[in-house]
Amino acid sequence: MGGDRQYNGSGNTVWRNAVRVLLTGPPGCGKTTVARKVAGILGSGAVGFFTEEVRDATGTRTGFRVESIDGRKGELSSRRPGPGPRVGPYVVDVRGFEAVALPSLAGDPDKVFIIDEIGKMECFSEAFRARVREILDSEVRVLATVPLRGGGSFLQGIRNCPGVAVVTVTRANRDRLPEEISVVFQRGRPG
Repeated sequence: MGGDRQYNGSGNTVWRNAVRVLLTGPPGCGKTTVARKVAGILGSGAVGFFTEEVRDATGTRTGFRVESIDGRKGELSSRRPGPGPRVGPYVVDVRGFEAVALPSLAGDPDKVFIIDEIGKMECFSEAFRARVREILDSEVRVLATVPLRGGGSFLQGIRNCPGVAVVTVTRANRDRLPEEISVVFQRGRPG
């Protein structure tokens, strides 16, 4: 199960030679937080996007938004009636997602591509899936988040992609991972 290397916080450090790292783990384990911290450490050396929950005044989750590292924002999904692909109670806004995510992944190949996340909602976009395939088939450095399980054959193929290290985020490792991953990417700069 997984790519060439796996890391689960048990001290196995073989993944540290990878230039394509997938963060996985159960919801709420800190995958996005680790990715955001890596982006902060890398500064202008990173391109890509994050997804985050949208909550109303009472704290109820009403959807998800996408935000590029350079600050552009768009809707990924929301609780609303009407047509469109659905994940649970949410209607996915494929065009809104693509308008932010795709330009954020058109960056300089010398930068680290951060993709948060490659999940069920995001994968309703065929253009996004195609761009993820292009990125993973290239030599660029990648940090992406993926769900622990499921997602169908596309996500399983991503997890099993040659040269990809799958790192499980846990309470035991999530505080040290941003620095460790940043060092790997800084050491693995092309040229």
